[in-house]
Amino acid sequence: MKFNFFLIVLLLFLNSCSDKKKEISKITEPDQNMELIATYKEAYQALEKNDNYYAAKKFLEAELLYPQSIWAAKSALMASYSYYLQNYYSESLSNLERFIKTYPTDKNIQYAHYLIAMCYYESIEDEKRDSEPLIEAKNKFNFIIQEYPNTDFALDSKFKLELIKDILASKEMYLGRHYMKKQKWIPAINRFQKIISEYDQTIFVEEAIHRLVEINYTLGLLEESKKYAKLLGYNYQSSEWYKKSYSIFNQDYSIKKIKKEKKGVIKRFKKIFD
Repeated sequence: MKFNFFLIVLLLFLNSCSDKKKEISKITEPDQNMELIATYKEAYQALEKNDNYYAAKKFLEAELLYPQSIWAAKSALMASYSYYLQNYYSESLSNLERFIKTYPTDKNIQYAHYLIAMCYYESIEDEKRDSEPLIEAKNKFNFIIQEYPNTDFALDSKFKLELIKDILASKEMYLGRHYMKKQKWIPAINRFQKIISEYDQTIFVEEAIHRLVEINYTLGLLEESKKYAKLLGYNYQSSEWYKKSYSIFNQDYSIKKIKKEKKGVIKRFKKIFD
């Protein structure tokens, strides 16, 4: 993934250097210090050798040497990318936010936004961990699609969003199953309904509908249970989850319904809303 991503950055860099001779001539004029060229070159060579952290430091040094030069914005962006390659996402994000504020009219500003999204995206671990990177990546990819719709960044953002939706749906499924085991029915129902309403194109929607059949049957809400069973059958009749839902209404179904005994009913009712 990062290798392909490097190609994108490299193409951007090469494109920005299409007038290489013209830019070099500007830098090598008497009023410019050759130290800038040497520093930038050293940083770029380090990047080619996968010495990404050192490259980031040298790119930042090049930016600071001549903050008003045409190379300053390029150096700042390349520093962010170098941090990204090193998996230093916090450093990359911090530098990218600074880049957007410092160089708001730079022609590569859309790439900066995309790289921010990728930093959050690469920080995603699994559905049991912190969901902040998921939400931040989702928001930034949506921003790119809206602001830069006819770009390759928007196209890739759409693809990444589908993957993020799968992860978010898996997180809801994980929590829903957890609440089911604890017999916390209302929180479980909320999680499964969220999958149906927000992530209906993911692989988890069939199980979510089945779980709603299961929970409502367990609570004695047979009509509600049948409603979800019909929904599952209408849309996913060949699904294994539909077969499981169908078996719920047979006598052999293994999950026992809650007995409506008076003893402890208040405690059990309270547990539903925990």
